[in-house]
Amino acid sequence: MTSGKGSTGGTETSGSGDIVRTLELLWETGRRPSRGPKPALSLDQIVEAAVRVADAEGLESVSMRRVAAELGTGTMSLYRYLPGKAELLDLMLDRVQRPSENPADLGDGSWRSALEALGRATLDLYRRHPWLLQVNQSRPILGPSALDGMEKVLDRIKPMGLTDPELVSAIILIDGYVVGAARTQLYAQEAERRTGLTDTEFWQAQTPILEKIMASGRYPLLASLDETAWGPDFDHFEFGLQRILDGLEVFVARRAAEEQA
Repeated sequence: MTSGKGSTGGTETSGSGDIVRTLELLWETGRRPSRGPKPALSLDQIVEAAVRVADAEGLESVSMRRVAAELGTGTMSLYRYLPGKAELLDLMLDRVQRPSENPADLGDGSWRSALEALGRATLDLYRRHPWLLQVNQSRPILGPSALDGMEKVLDRIKPMGLTDPELVSAIILIDGYVVGAARTQLYAQEAERRTGLTDTEFWQAQTPILEKIMASGRYPLLASLDETAWGPDFDHFEFGLQRILDGLEVFVARRAAEEQA
């Protein structure tokens, strides 16, 4: 695996450190020393430095030593603030997922526009911090950013009239779709970095042989497709997102009809 921004190698797991201590750090509920010299750093500075390293060099470059170097301090000084890298990772995850404070960023007030905005914002999050795709977040540590974001979205989609598990599932549905789309985009970018070939050059290299294969009559349906079927102008992400929302609209309407019957 190559290093660098957007690298897809390796997987870290959220919640793999000291869970109680991580929650104390996230929610600032732990005891703070009342005496002694004023700390030279803050936990915020450490987390922000770690995010900078991950954004620029990839998650595999994040270590207590590397973050300390970013801050111009000794490695051991970081352990005054947090136990280690596992806890630092959970703090990084919460930091980058802070929800917007602008209500307009969650759409025009309808549940559909809220989920639509959530999908686009999540894709943008992965584009800005591609290392997030290297983290197994199946067991997340629930910090203020995660809960604040969930609270804001639930407030907008509550009018869907679904059960609580269904509301949560709607959010999971959008997130799962976006993760897949973001991973596909990231892999395409990494392939270009690894090979030195642009996406256009890659497909052009296959064109001569593929044209002969299509002309053979073996794949009549594929051969009949218009060139725009494979072109870059079609927004596959937006198409998929809208179809998911269309499906949810049908489900919401059906649930409402059932309750009125």
